[in-house]
Amino acid sequence: MKRFLYTSLAAVALLAPPALGADKKAASFGALEPPTVEAARDQAAAWLKALGKTDAATQARFEEIWKREGSTILERVAATFELGSPEAARLLAQARDQAAPAPTAVPALLKDTKAPIFFRANLGLAYARALAHRRVYEEALDVLKLFQPEQVVDPAAYLFHRAVSEHALLLKADATRTIERIIDDAPFSPERYKTVSMLMLLDMHTWKEKDLRAIARKMENVERRLELARGGPQTQKLQKEIVLRLDELIKELENKNKNDSECNSGNCPNGGKPSEGGPRSNNPTSPATQSGIVNQGGTGMIDQAKLKKLMENWGSLPPRERTQALQELTQGMSQRHREAIENYFRNLANTQTRR
Repeated sequence: MKRFLYTSLAAVALLAPPALGADKKAASFGALEPPTVEAARDQAAAWLKALGKTDAATQARFEEIWKREGSTILERVAATFELGSPEAARLLAQARDQAAPAPTAVPALLKDTKAPIFFRANLGLAYARALAHRRVYEEALDVLKLFQPEQVVDPAAYLFHRAVSEHALLLKADATRTIERIIDDAPFSPERYKTVSMLMLLDMHTWKEKDLRAIARKMENVERRLELARGGPQTQKLQKEIVLRLDELIKELENKNKNDSECNSGNCPNGGKPSEGGPRSNNPTSPATQSGIVNQGGTGMIDQAKLKKLMENWGSLPPRERTQALQELTQGMSQRHREAIENYFRNLANTQTRR
């Protein structure tokens, strides 16, 4: 792990291209090297031949696919699968279609153990990659978990899209392990993979379990799921967790504010010192701290029943009623918490409008 932390601090060095003439095999023990274009082409040709697709027209299209120098090996293999398997072609077309409903299960074709692993693993990677581009991270990750990076023609793409999905689903430990493999085992992955992986890693180093940013990340995940028309039990569970955590956080801040007020009155419960970051005087002209609760005539508490009802009926409320409901819901809260809730409902409105 120490080596990994040093690597994080030396991100610039990692992103530098390898020296000309460097020996790839000596770069990393157990490195996940992709096959050559020729080796992948031979495997694809053998798969196509096993299907009996040996007619002149099919072979001509196959040759055309493998002459596309601007395409990656994975793209050429996927195009070969589309050429030889109508079912694979339909699967990839659906995954790429932004207007198509997001899948809710792993396709049976990818779980059919009678099919060659070369076909299933690389089709699965192409399928998961397309889903990740549409932010359908749950099923993308489920598909990738069926296979290993050693089984695909592009191990770096496998690890990168797995890390992206894990990061988006807030699976910090899993995403960290996957990024470690990108750095340690896939040193010749594209520079963009390394750059984004580093950014995800540095982002996760700042994560805390119960702060406002954690709530915001869950809100973003809820919004993503609503965009995918996934308002079922899992989304509702996340929404409930958001409401409960907001309520807990506001109670904590309210108690802190109360203790600070008692301190300023000479009855400090913690040894005569106001809590860190709390107000130091009762002077009404003093600026409020960022973490303090500004009383605006309300309790500063979340009415869970009211919040739940507002979330359920938000799409049917006219703009004026939405504004009034938000004002009532956030009355008495600090500016930070009020903005967090208002931003959540604003994004919710945008999502429902797009749908």
